[in-house]
Amino acid sequence: MTIFISIPWFLPAYKAGGPIQSIANLVNNFSENVEYFIFCGDTDLNSEPLQNIIKGEWLLYNNHTKIWYAQQENLSETLAAQIEFLKPDALYIIGLFNWHFNIVPLLFCKAGKKILSVRGMLHPGALSQKRWKKRVFLTGLKLSGVARKTIFHATDETEAAFIKKEFGEKATISIAGNFPKSIIKKEPPNKDAGSLQILTIALISPMKNHLEVLKALMFCNGNISYNIYGPIKDAAYWELCIKQILLLPKNVHVHYNGEILPDQVETMLAQNHVFVMPSKSENFGHALVEALSAGKPVITSHATPWNDLQQNKAGINVEPTENAIAAAINFFTSLHNDEYKIYAEAAGSYAENKLNLPEKMESYRKLFFD
Repeated sequence: MTIFISIPWFLPAYKAGGPIQSIANLVNNFSENVEYFIFCGDTDLNSEPLQNIIKGEWLLYNNHTKIWYAQQENLSETLAAQIEFLKPDALYIIGLFNWHFNIVPLLFCKAGKKILSVRGMLHPGALSQKRWKKRVFLTGLKLSGVARKTIFHATDETEAAFIKKEFGEKATISIAGNFPKSIIKKEPPNKDAGSLQILTIALISPMKNHLEVLKALMFCNGNISYNIYGPIKDAAYWELCIKQILLLPKNVHVHYNGEILPDQVETMLAQNHVFVMPSKSENFGHALVEALSAGKPVITSHATPWNDLQQNKAGINVEPTENAIAAAINFFTSLHNDEYKIYAEAAGSYAENKLNLPEKMESYRKLFFD
């Protein structure tokens, strides 16, 4: 079966986060009787040119996947021409609001069937960003009638409910969860009561709630080191974060370490105790899953698929407020090494139990083949 994937960014791009990782994990895991053609841009987020790529032709990515890095000039025309040439069994569209990679293939291209993967973009937290522009587009999409001929891909029941809210109960929806990236679990650093090393790996934007974490640290006890990794997506938001960092007490040390390559994530996780990212919304949260797989307890919001952390001693779900985040950080700061190790071990077990790979294989078989 030929599957044409239209996505704005793909490896070696990494700054756009989750969707890139989702597709990389998909083509690495779901390979039987499938040939993928990934059509993507030649830049990373913020139009940063990708290095060491060949543009404008199909390149081998793995033994069942080819990739085309498209230049900006005549982008939509090139995309449409390649779809027409390949005549794929399935056109798999990643995202919702990009003109070239989402709207053009959805409205103007033909394939055996069209699958639209909304990737968390219909979550109320995501729709609150650039709200009116998105609302106008969604209204136009519904009026066009194209949604009635499209299969919607949801990663869980919650996202399926968001799709039905926007496109009606009769929308055709197939649920298939994301494949995780394999992370090697390493021995955590020693943990003394009264000290804690926390980190966040994420795009720096209001969606990830870095500022609330920094405000919460005003009320945290003990010796705390907070490592922040990720590209700055919203410069004005980061300015607010910097101002808050300057107000922090002497017991808190914040380090902004810049962008991090995907192959560095495992090392950075191993050097810290707890992963914190109280996002406004996460469709899947690859960074959260990687942290849990690496044996890092997680502090996150309830707006993710991982909402039973406390019951499983894998972390703490919080309301994304200063007081709630501070209480969670203070809890982990207070733990002795033996107490902390119980949470570290439970985090890894939680990830392993939740990420049922045979079940995911079957869900993608239904998505593409049924």
